[in-house]
Amino acid sequence: MADKAQIQAAIKVQGEVVRKLKAEKANKEQIDEEVAKLLELKAQLGGDEGKHQFVLKTAKGTRDYNPKQMAIREKVFNTIVSCFKRHGAETIDTPVFELKDFDIAGQYDPMIPDAECLKIVHEILSELELGDFRIKVNDRRILDGMFAVCGVPDEKFRTICSTVDKLDKMAWEDVKNEMVKDKGLSEEVADQIGNYVSMQGGMDLAERLLQDPKLSQSKQACAGLMDMKQLFSYLELFQVTDKVVFDLSLARGLDYYTGIIYEAVLMQTLPAPTPTSQEQNGAVGEDAGVSVGSVAGGGRYDGLVGMFDPKGKKVPCVGVSIGIERIFSIMEQKAEASAEKVRTTETQVLVASAQKNLLEERLRLTAELWNAGIKAEVMYKKNPKLLSQLQHCEETGIPLVAILGEQELKDGVVKLRTVATREEADVSRAELVNEIKKRTSES
Repeated sequence: MADKAQIQAAIKVQGEVVRKLKAEKANKEQIDEEVAKLLELKAQLGGDEGKHQFVLKTAKGTRDYNPKQMAIREKVFNTIVSCFKRHGAETIDTPVFELKDFDIAGQYDPMIPDAECLKIVHEILSELELGDFRIKVNDRRILDGMFAVCGVPDEKFRTICSTVDKLDKMAWEDVKNEMVKDKGLSEEVADQIGNYVSMQGGMDLAERLLQDPKLSQSKQACAGLMDMKQLFSYLELFQVTDKVVFDLSLARGLDYYTGIIYEAVLMQTLPAPTPTSQEQNGAVGEDAGVSVGSVAGGGRYDGLVGMFDPKGKKVPCVGVSIGIERIFSIMEQKAEASAEKVRTTETQVLVASAQKNLLEERLRLTAELWNAGIKAEVMYKKNPKLLSQLQHCEETGIPLVAILGEQELKDGVVKLRTVATREEADVSRAELVNEIKKRTSES
């Protein structure tokens, strides 16, 4: 097998092929074929000798963002990168703001990597403070077993699965109507499906379904239920079961899933923001609005990579994709609705002056702070108004202002102002660095 560097180089090239096809909006079959080649290359980094996680890159085109939007995107990106790295991911030449996928390839004991993917989703959504969320989980084997025992013909499994997948957007009666009138199921079969897809729970539901007179007759469903029990036991160890629910209505219509599937959704709706000129011109797209759909999803796809292996080698894979564009939109809407101030700079302190002709003193103090490792800045004007300097801090989120005046210079102090509370205190020049570090570490 080629060494790791060669494989990563090949992954980079193949990733560019996928990116170009997506940017050109090529047909789905062509994109899927190239994605499968990329997955096959990724799988070569996996195997039985250790754990390998991967990050794919996607293309979203070029858009202009204002400082607030950039700050939000940077927060999301940094949160995702930090989480992925905590879990040992290898970021393969992924451009800023395009990293969103985490995959584990290789032959491992059941449900251990699957549980880690769910833990990753839990960590990211918790750290971003998007609000209350749930991670729905199910298993394609349970779904297929359920369809079989309810009397769905084999050739209709996939089409009925796609109808069940609409339950998050449609009422059961509408879904049932589609099954019966459009897909040709009997009302009796549809009602049996309805009884199952209304069930939600945790490990207790998996245990109960293993005793279900009908579902227990399906070996496929029982295998999925046993794995579901194992999954929840690991999730308990990871301390994330408070947000994970076993939901039999979750279907995820993609055919390549072979086992566990999951989807994260926010539990609350968002107020509609006032459209910006960019949104009115159609630049933002469908994410702008009040509805909140899924913000992450994924599952196990054990058969996909092997389909493209010349020797038919099976390479088990499980992964998750974070809906970063939707998360960006949600965070922007929340910030706008709450009039929340978004910090758009990492500057810790602005060096300001209360009187004219103090530029040299401001620059001298700024240099002292830089030399001490403090992130400081100064306005590029000889005699800026104090009000303008304070407003700049409020607009950009700079937490502290070090104010110099003639009296402060005589007394050997600096007036340190906390922007949020507008409280001021005289701090000796010798203690200024320590005081700034103390205050910024507490915030």
